[in-house]
Amino acid sequence: MVKSITREELKRRLDAGEPVRLIEALPEKYFVHAHLPGAVRLNYDEVTDRAAVVLPDRGAPIIVYCASDTCANSHKTAEALTALGYADVAVYPGGKKDWTEAGLAVVSEREPA
Repeated sequence: MVKSITREELKRRLDAGEPVRLIEALPEKYFVHAHLPGAVRLNYDEVTDRAAVVLPDRGAPIIVYCASDTCANSHKTAEALTALGYADVAVYPGGKKDWTEAGLAVVSEREPA
């Protein structure tokens, strides 16, 4: 079972500049629309093909999130990473919904209209 992390703990770690790899486990269109600052995208169905490129250090702390607490992508991605030998993987189960409902900033890669 993969460990979980709260919004408060995630924010504290990011604010402290801790070297965590933040992974959004959603399709590209959702990532481009809005993602947590510093996140990269890696969905569970891409882990085998892209993990070594996106996450070259298997010992680095990794935090995976998706849309909300009802989205299973973060857990599937975290489990796939753990199966590949990544040692320090956690899930932020509240995901983007919890983050934005708390008034915290997200990054959008959409071009202005």
